[in-house]
Amino acid sequence: MSSSAGGAGAGGGGADIASLLEKAKELDQLKKDQDEVVTEINKIHKKVLASPEMVDKSVDAILLKLRGLYARAKELSESEVSASTALIGLLDGLLQSGASTAQRKKIEVGEQKKKRIKSDTDTARFSAASMRNQLDQAANLKGEQVAARVKSDDEKDEWFVVKVIHFDKETKEYEVLDEEPGDDEESTQKKYKLPMSCIIPFPKKGDPSSAPDFGQGRQVLAVYPGTTALYRATVASHRKRKSDDYILEFDDDEEDGSLPQRAVPFYRVVALPEGHRQ
Repeated sequence: MSSSAGGAGAGGGGADIASLLEKAKELDQLKKDQDEVVTEINKIHKKVLASPEMVDKSVDAILLKLRGLYARAKELSESEVSASTALIGLLDGLLQSGASTAQRKKIEVGEQKKKRIKSDTDTARFSAASMRNQLDQAANLKGEQVAARVKSDDEKDEWFVVKVIHFDKETKEYEVLDEEPGDDEESTQKKYKLPMSCIIPFPKKGDPSSAPDFGQGRQVLAVYPGTTALYRATVASHRKRKSDDYILEFDDDEEDGSLPQRAVPFYRVVALPEGHRQ
């Protein structure tokens, strides 16, 4: 009698695990189907962004296709919730029926592996998308003036206002032009090739609302009035509007034993780089 009952229990546990694995496969397929739908949606978005005129010509067809894809995405998402709920129920049943430690361990290892693979994949996707976004933003700086660290040694960093001539997405390097070399420099304009870490874009002059707002007492990197050089400074007073000039006290700018307060336009002030030496 005891042997027969034990055999039934083992058989039941095996059947539950088989159902669990089958449901896990179903969940995996749902994820793949979701990825395909998202890829199709993104393709249409890119086409629309690249060719707005296409929307004018076939707006109904595009909108209908998008609606169908989003409806499919919603359906798959709901199916994923249903499959996940079923998996949780099967797992609870196995735990309550006392499935063997070895069987549970095998399931746990499999689930951990899936989570790790998904986490690694998601991280890689996010990192790749983030890098593409950074490269696109860097390429869009062509023709713009930016803050550039053109010299750096153990004692100090030298930052100047330069103009971006070109950005190479392969080498991730900017080619920039120093349009106003100092008195101790050659009279001709000087070019530099600099990595992305040496460039800080300035806030847009015509869009103060998008500029960062540095509060009183904050240390910043700012263009010293009448020059194209940037130095560390401290925000001396609170601004009422984001379009107002900053009132700054520059380091090492003493006059008669005190630091004079100087006005600097908001679009010539950036965050102080970590580890800045001056």
